[in-house]
Amino acid sequence: MDTLGPIFLIDDEEHIRISGKQTLELAGYEVTTFDEAEKALDALSLSWPGVVVSDIKMPGMDGLNLMKAALEKDSQLPFVLITGHGDVALAVDAMRNGAYDFIEKPFPADHLTDIVSRAMERRQLVMENRTLKEQLKAEKEAHGPTLLGEAPAMKRLKETIGNIADSDASVLVVGETGTGKELVARRLHETSLRHRCHFVPLNCAAMPEALFESELFGHEEGAFHGANTSRIGKIEHSNGGTLFLDEIESMPVELQAKLLRALQEREIVRLGSNQVIPVNLRVVAATKADLKERISEGLFREDLFYRLNVAVIQIPPLRERREDIPLLFSHFAQSAPPLEQERMGQLMAYAWQGNVRELKNVAERYVINQDAPLIEELDLLQEGATETAQNQTLVEQVRDFEKSILIQHLSANKGNVKATIEALGLPRKTFYDKMTKYDLDRRDFE
Repeated sequence: MDTLGPIFLIDDEEHIRISGKQTLELAGYEVTTFDEAEKALDALSLSWPGVVVSDIKMPGMDGLNLMKAALEKDSQLPFVLITGHGDVALAVDAMRNGAYDFIEKPFPADHLTDIVSRAMERRQLVMENRTLKEQLKAEKEAHGPTLLGEAPAMKRLKETIGNIADSDASVLVVGETGTGKELVARRLHETSLRHRCHFVPLNCAAMPEALFESELFGHEEGAFHGANTSRIGKIEHSNGGTLFLDEIESMPVELQAKLLRALQEREIVRLGSNQVIPVNLRVVAATKADLKERISEGLFREDLFYRLNVAVIQIPPLRERREDIPLLFSHFAQSAPPLEQERMGQLMAYAWQGNVRELKNVAERYVINQDAPLIEELDLLQEGATETAQNQTLVEQVRDFEKSILIQHLSANKGNVKATIEALGLPRKTFYDKMTKYDLDRRDFE
């Protein structure tokens, strides 16, 4: 009979190894046990198609060091940690460092098999996709959500997304209004193994409190006045995919407890029903607020914060990536003539409290009427000059402006070097020296 897949079970306590092996073999897995972490590590390889279950506290190499060494061999290996000292901080740290899940001693047999089952499903999907992964990433880059920008902060943002895209860990996206939190969430989804399933957004601030629970969990016919038909909720609809909870700070406290339970148990019950529905989803939450401050005010649950705060993506405000403004403006105003350098310089000096969303609105107004003022002149001079004077030296302003001009012309010429140096009137060597200085690559603009 075919097995569901191989399992490595590592624990220095013999009775744990025996009981765990029996439980998993009865569930249909092929189980190999080890009493030392080093023995298991030697048997792991990039092509091994199974799941590792390991105790944390062991003599010699402990479970955390085993996990670190194993993930260096295969960063997508599902690793389940067992501990008798499980607290929130340790669980969060372990999952941040790559653990698939976390289980406390003593644990029921069905809890172990449930976690291993989910981990094995993920492992099989990883193995099926691995040979095509590079091709898929190229396609997603060409057709998926685009994060424009070559500023160092944006390069770090893209790198972070790439590093955590294939993880199932919850993600908290933090950024000011207009920075593109939903775009980041969509990019996470489209570059993950969940991209074939639904990306389901829900704006918590726009949801009437009376409808919130039904919208999130769904309802059966007759569950409340006006419920004339059954309806699945956002959590159930995102099964297999990603649930994006925007402005999570606006979620009512009473509902936060129910969401936490759903995330912990990975199951929901629709309003008006007793049927338990299992769900497998990744949650990406976004906020512009300081959630720790909300916790201290009693407006946000601390346990939900820790559940969501496993991985954090901080989106830089536009004023911290001013060199991207020409590229972004050109993208939003593609159908209009290029903006002259003097007016672009004014945009570079503006405070941009509304971030990329505000810049997009300005660009759209420019498309309609190129002669109209881009921004109220008084606001531009007062806010922009004050912001620049407070945060940048003259040398820094000149550097950012020069880099922005290079980016603007490279973007307009789609990375064509000859056309760019002719437009700028630069010798080829000087152009390449500046490209090196500002860490630019013409291929990024093709």
